Amino acid sequence: MNYQHKELAAGRWFRMNLIEQLANAGSEVERALKWRDKGNRELSEQAVERALELLTLTITDPKHRTRLRELTRVRETLADFFLGDNQYGCTADSWRSYFGAFAYAVRVNNRPGNPDGTINPGKALPDS
Repeated sequence: MNYQHKELAAGRWFRMNLIEQLANAGSEVERALKWRDKGNRELSEQAVERALELLTLTITDPKHRTRLRELTRVRETLADFFLGDNQYGCTADSWRSYFGAFAYAVRVNNRPGNPDGTINPGKALPDS
């Protein structure tokens, strides 16, 4: 496969946790939505291709063997939303909500007061 994200495909992607991977894929989805809203189909489709590539890399990550059902469904419904007939009835807002949660988690986990970057939903982080 000819990867657009060559550095990530070469191994860096697999050092990220699932939340970081999905937040990065979500960034490409957000770009695709913005370009689509601006009427630039070509740039929107390029961003969708990059998002699908990142989701494929996530699916191939051995750490996520137990999450394949969700990950493959995300890739399937995303492709259907942008490139198919949207048979699942997804909306731009539903994609922003889904991927936005991962982006938020990455920001929270990288805040001061969380030096090891671990996810601990039961522990409030100090205000920065």
